[in-house]
Amino acid sequence: MIALYRPGSSVLHRMPAATKLVGFAIVALVVTLGAREPGTLAAAGISVCIAFAAAGRGLRHLGRVLVGYRWVIVLTLAPQLFFLPPVDALTNTGRVLAVILLAGVVTETTATIDLLDAIVRAARPLRRLIDPDVLALMLTIALGTVPLIADFARRVGDAHRARGIRPAARTTAVPLLVLSAQHADDLADALAARGIA
Repeated sequence: MIALYRPGSSVLHRMPAATKLVGFAIVALVVTLGAREPGTLAAAGISVCIAFAAAGRGLRHLGRVLVGYRWVIVLTLAPQLFFLPPVDALTNTGRVLAVILLAGVVTETTATIDLLDAIVRAARPLRRLIDPDVLALMLTIALGTVPLIADFARRVGDAHRARGIRPAARTTAVPLLVLSAQHADDLADALAARGIA
């Protein structure tokens, strides 16, 4: 699995992984299940800004991350605009984006091994229902998937610009799909080699 962890000494880097996961789960639940109003979206946005500041990332870094997620935003927002009022579509997209950004902060500030250990410890009471190691691995993969695909999109865009080509949806989609499929194959092979899949 490709590591998304970026070493540092920020408040979030020093915070225990379990505390970060619990905090992320609470905020994600509040953002997801809270009232579908612009006020909820504003609160989610403030939470994201606070999380980025606590992770030692400035607003400039947040802006770069948002640019990297532009296709996620478009693909999430566009279908909703056909069925929902614009305010509801924007609010829903913003809430999804907030959860993705917060998940990215958790994976960037927490070493994968620490995430796995924290989830395994939390899942031990459920070991009669599910293998804690498998659950930890699946949740860790899920947390890192969207930031990873956004990183793939950034690499494709950089490659286009290095060749003097302006990035566009038509020229980005195919290499992004190829990179994602290659990663999925590598991940499946790694899981199979460990007897997990």
